[in-house]
Amino acid sequence: MQTALPEYRRIQYQGKPYYGQHALVTALGCNDHLLSIEKMYEFLQTMADEIGMVRYGPPIVARFGSEIETGISGVQLIETSAITIHTNDAHRDMYLDVFSCKSFEAKTVKEVLDDFFSPSSVECEVIYRK
Repeated sequence: MQTALPEYRRIQYQGKPYYGQHALVTALGCNDHLLSIEKMYEFLQTMADEIGMVRYGPPIVARFGSEIETGISGVQLIETSAITIHTNDAHRDMYLDVFSCKSFEAKTVKEVLDDFFSPSSVECEVIYRK
């Protein structure tokens, strides 16, 4: 097994090096934009751009499921990992994951989410991955 180079874990948090930063976001009670595949496509691209990531190809966005579990899922690959979404149409809820080995501002993630979907509540947990 090779020893990792120091730059491999380039994110510094509380004086320790980490490989990745992972924001796990739950947004409840979003507006009707949550139902639009076009808006989700735009949201994923905008999120990547606003947090300073380089997009790798276009997003993949689709609606599927049945009854109470119908919603949209989507992913925007970025050069340093991915941004993924899962939604629930009936309740207008979104579950967003942003993972990158390049640091980003969780505050910006929340601002972009607020701008697009105006959720009634947002919880964001950031974890650092070794």
